[in-house]
Amino acid sequence: MPKMKTSRSAAKRFKLTGTGKLKRSKAYKSHILTKKSTKRKRNLRQAAVTDCTNVKNMKKILPYI
Repeated sequence: MPKMKTSRSAAKRFKLTGTGKLKRSKAYKSHILTKKSTKRKRNLRQAAVTDCTNVKNMKKILPYI
């Protein structure tokens, strides 16, 4: 059986934590930042854990991570 291919786009966006959860960066931080408050932009910098409803699909496209 051939090796499974990793989705390279997903591999760049998600990292695995020590406990096996998927860590992701938040959206809405790239442009149109003038109308967003400092507090909102600061909170967008923090990494977030991927929701449990998406983890099954993410693990499928990231077989070796």
